[in-house]
Amino acid sequence: MPYVPVIDLDRDPAVVGAELDDVCTNVGFFQVIGHGVPDAVATRAWDATVAFFDLPLEQRMAVRPPSSGYPYGYIPFSGESLAKSLGGVSKPDLKEAFSIGPVDKPERSFTGADEAWAWQANLWPAEFPEFQQAWTDYFRVMLQLGTRLMSNFAVGLKLPADYFEASIDQSPSALRAIRYPGRKDAPEDGQLRAGAHTDYGTLTILKQDRVGGLQVLTQSEEWAGVEEIPGAYVINIGDLMARWTNDRWRSTLHRVVDPKPNIKGEIPRRHSMPFFHNANWEAEVSALPGTGTPKYETVLAGPHLQSKFTKATAA
Repeated sequence: MPYVPVIDLDRDPAVVGAELDDVCTNVGFFQVIGHGVPDAVATRAWDATVAFFDLPLEQRMAVRPPSSGYPYGYIPFSGESLAKSLGGVSKPDLKEAFSIGPVDKPERSFTGADEAWAWQANLWPAEFPEFQQAWTDYFRVMLQLGTRLMSNFAVGLKLPADYFEASIDQSPSALRAIRYPGRKDAPEDGQLRAGAHTDYGTLTILKQDRVGGLQVLTQSEEWAGVEEIPGAYVINIGDLMARWTNDRWRSTLHRVVDPKPNIKGEIPRRHSMPFFHNANWEAEVSALPGTGTPKYETVLAGPHLQSKFTKATAA
């Protein structure tokens, strides 16, 4: 039986919620089917992503973040280290990435410069106009799935199904695409495709190819692989959700390692698309009812996200 289980969302919410409570307590990772994501929307976004990374480098670099700390745009190969988000020093990850933030902006003033940071303009490749529409459609569908999962989470925690709605209705969530280029050379000691890290927000929804390499750290301190299941999405709990549940649920360390070489002795390239669901910038996160004596002080979701992002992208 795989360490990361598969859960069908298209069932009685009470049953789904109970299963999610169990898996989030013990594993922190699961895959979902019955999620309702239209195949056409997902396929169009995936194909556009692959095509984006096949653009000439100068066209990808044209949508690089215009300044240090800008959260969206193209990050070239070895441009960040996810393991740094946990503190300490780590070598750059063997990947390149492209990210966007919210595609629908709220009609209100922001609380300050920090919140405005999360709602900055997305950068789109001018030579590839269909890319923007494909990603916009996919972002909206992922946001809907994130809202559905948060409702399932509430039920699993014995809370009203709409408990989280007011805390996620203006969420500065983000969509990212990652390419781990194929290569012949061995990595440096301690260098991975993506270093061991936890995610920052409420939850992550991942679409991945069949190349492999995603691993999660088990409770017995062993690394378990997460296989690609056609039509399924990999979901994991982020640091914010673990904190919200007072550590009842696990924000699990995970990483991406090299898969087995192909018959030519080369490490094949890998693509993935994680959607990082977050709570509203001003959402107050403290121990939920029924989770015991609070272990942490109350934090605001937005500044928590920003601090983690800054560590991962620091030179």
